[in-house]
Amino acid sequence: MPKRVKHRKMQRGSRKGIASVGTMLAFGEYGLKALGRGWVKNTQLEACRVSINRFMKQKGKMWIRVFPDKPITKKPIETRMGKGKGDPESWVAVVRPGAILFEISGIPKDMACEAMRIAAAKLGVPTKFIFRH
Repeated sequence: MPKRVKHRKMQRGSRKGIASVGTMLAFGEYGLKALGRGWVKNTQLEACRVSINRFMKQKGKMWIRVFPDKPITKKPIETRMGKGKGDPESWVAVVRPGAILFEISGIPKDMACEAMRIAAAKLGVPTKFIFRH
């Protein structure tokens, strides 16, 4: 969740198109690239972060390249229609095809591939393991 935002509530917006920035490995040797589009929740990103760190066992370094800065609102259950927009419930990052989600370095390729495979299972978008040539 961001420290502060200009507006407390945001419109849903569009997820069409492909990623224009954050499409190349910038920090690490290995990465997890999104092949599909969607919203990745802050809880999914945190689950991925924890699973990658547990698998790497304090070796190597990890970078998270997306940030959940879009508030998603929801009205309480069994509430009648109307009476305005609901309160912010969670935060999401808008992911488009081609965006790099995670990067890691400092570990062997097979270990990095397995760590990314475990993390990819926790995301709601199809992904691909990539590496520097």
